[in-house]
Amino acid sequence: MEKRKLGTTGPSVSMIGLGCMGMSDFYGPADRSESIATLHAALDAGITLLDTGDFYGMGHNEMLIREALTGRDRDNLQISVKFGALRDPNKGFLGYDSRPAAIRNFVAYSLQRLGVDHIDIYRPARLDPDVPIEETVGAMADMVKAGWIRHISLSEVGSHTIRRAHAVHPIVDLQIEYSLLARGIESDILKTCRELGIGITAYGVLARGLISGHWTQDRSGAQDFRAISPRFQGANLDANLMLVNSLRRVADDVGASPAQVAIAWVAAQGKDIVPLVGARRRDRLAEALGALDVKLTPAHLAALAEAFPPGVAAGARYPEAQLAHMDSERR
Repeated sequence: MEKRKLGTTGPSVSMIGLGCMGMSDFYGPADRSESIATLHAALDAGITLLDTGDFYGMGHNEMLIREALTGRDRDNLQISVKFGALRDPNKGFLGYDSRPAAIRNFVAYSLQRLGVDHIDIYRPARLDPDVPIEETVGAMADMVKAGWIRHISLSEVGSHTIRRAHAVHPIVDLQIEYSLLARGIESDILKTCRELGIGITAYGVLARGLISGHWTQDRSGAQDFRAISPRFQGANLDANLMLVNSLRRVADDVGASPAQVAIAWVAAQGKDIVPLVGARRRDRLAEALGALDVKLTPAHLAALAEAFPPGVAAGARYPEAQLAHMDSERR
């Protein structure tokens, strides 16, 4: 599989990474054996980047990855972990904590749950409004020196925060939502990252299944994020699903599925961008891997850009209460 380097100082990773969140949280129940089989299939296909968070299932996701990696060559993998989100026993969110002492605590638990001696890429899940980013990154820099983590990253922050963080220690990548339906980073954040030599790991490349070509009705349950996502509600859902027709036309022209075209579009936006696919079943993973063979011509890319201009999505990316914690959304 083609490799892409995360920024100018980061590791080389597989062209597509596997986002493991849905195997533990946010999209309803998942089958444990199928999740592990999917992780194994990803590794066998050459995927080296596994993305998780210490709060995905309150540690469940990290332990699942540990189980799947048993007997595998850890040295050829890059494990990416988000930290800082605080949760309660009811799976509610209590805010974020990026104090230096808290970070040392978080990484200790993650190392134990993952069964590894270091984490390749470590990032705060969101900006802690009560802790200057310089303090957070400074503490992480000490952790790099200690050997607990290898690279420092960020998630869902804006250009001003990126610059402040990068001035303390090199940032290898920014993890942020990027898809045909979510092109907000193109106005400023992507330019900043490229100026500073920071890569992008793009999550939500299928807009949480909305533009996968598989979503035909509201199938989200009580434990599914999509039950509260504005883009999956009422008229918003109908409007967004209508956009998939344009995606299908390009997919039919290149002999691929809408999901494969959507992933290929993100990958085509630059060699510094690594799409994360959130497959939690082997069939969905196989489909996503098929995007590697999709060749989009300039005409295809132009047609998609016209059909999905920035701001075309109906509804916000997250509910208002969650958007309030997203530095990347501040203008």
